[in-house]
Amino acid sequence: MEKAPTTDETPRTIALGDRVVSYILRRARRRTIGLSIDHRGLRVGAPPRSSLREVEALILRHGEWVVQKLDEWRSRQPERLQIVDGVQVPLLGEMVEVRVEVRAEALRAVGGNRAVWRADGGLTLCLRSPEEAGRVLEKTLRERARGLFAERLAHYAARLNLAPPPLTLSSARTRWGSCSSRSGIRLNWRLIHFAPPVVDYVVAHELAHLREMNHSPRFWAIVAQICPGFRAVRAELKKVGAHCPRW
Repeated sequence: MEKAPTTDETPRTIALGDRVVSYILRRARRRTIGLSIDHRGLRVGAPPRSSLREVEALILRHGEWVVQKLDEWRSRQPERLQIVDGVQVPLLGEMVEVRVEVRAEALRAVGGNRAVWRADGGLTLCLRSPEEAGRVLEKTLRERARGLFAERLAHYAARLNLAPPPLTLSSARTRWGSCSSRSGIRLNWRLIHFAPPVVDYVVAHELAHLREMNHSPRFWAIVAQICPGFRAVRAELKKVGAHCPRW
């Protein structure tokens, strides 16, 4: 993708009524001051020439809106999963059971934790201590994601007459994928939670950027060529992405 303009980010706070609100001030090449709110909180984009007084005056003018939106985001955030014996975790759109077994002495003898995929499709984590469940589960799902994503990249790259690009897994909080003509494609490992058509859409989307490094009509025509019906899948991603499990 095209190189983004350089930005300067500074964490700050401001009093809105009886509340102290944290925000990130981003200095970037833009004409006006803008406010945005997502799961990360309040973010303010401002031109380099704008003074802090101007920035905070705008926040204060929209203080009621800021507080309301922050509260809405807080209420919609899914609770963090507790990785305990019997927890259900989505894998490719289906719920699978995760069993947790603590075998401290036995695992010390063989060198560490193990994860075993069962014949029923579930997963058993054999751990030295229950506190390691989240880390081992993430490592196991990342390995599953890497294999699947590499296979789907090869599939769609062939349809575009491209060599499969290098693949890197990411843990980005807001992006499911990115593409660089130099370093290849980055895919968020958490896509492994979603149904295969969603994974395929993100793969096809990022590969299409190797032909068009933009979101022009030509770009979307390439996506439609290799991923028909992508619009419905893109809408599904927006819906399920808001409930992506975290632990």
